[in-house]
Amino acid sequence: MAKRQILATASSAPVDAPAFGRAAKQATEKDATVSFFSIDLDDLYSLNAAIGRGAGDRVISAATGALVRAAAQEKWTVGRIGGDEFTVLLPGVALEQAFLRAEKLRAEIGEALKKAVPERRCTASIGVANYPRDAKNADELARKAGLALYAAKEQGGDAVSLTPGENMVLRSSYYAAPQLGRLRSLAERQKKKEAVLLREGLDDLLRKYDRAS
Repeated sequence: MAKRQILATASSAPVDAPAFGRAAKQATEKDATVSFFSIDLDDLYSLNAAIGRGAGDRVISAATGALVRAAAQEKWTVGRIGGDEFTVLLPGVALEQAFLRAEKLRAEIGEALKKAVPERRCTASIGVANYPRDAKNADELARKAGLALYAAKEQGGDAVSLTPGENMVLRSSYYAAPQLGRLRSLAERQKKKEAVLLREGLDDLLRKYDRAS
């Protein structure tokens, strides 16, 4: 993995890599719960190959802007890893809330990318992990978020995923057994993964309430 590069805090002031590491360590020592996003822009290599590196640069800039704006609103710390990989630290945010906010953030990044490169669909994937549910320290938290990101990529990208093994825990906390059975049957008929169908439903719900607000 590439060395952590320029980072941004809730105030949008840049901080360096050691400062981000200290923030993660301090959060896991101080807060009862801390969530962590690992974010990757999907198929950036293909975008660069198809329409040039200038488009890729615009995509990265748009994603960075969307993340910094979210950080400023919600008191997060955002870091950039390599070219198109980002991390987000969410102190005091529990897993369920973080998952829902990650879905909204995925949509916000998608809209920013659409404006930056309207000629080609660009998306982001997000892996979500939580301390102390998934990890005992900051380093392990980052690793678990990376595993969750890999799971999101395995869904085909443009997705949010929890650390592998946690998806059913989240769903079973909120959905009755008959609902899960119907979801399983629908996934088989549509030849889609259950997580993809849940994401589609959540997108519809968020759009409904966005229109009402």
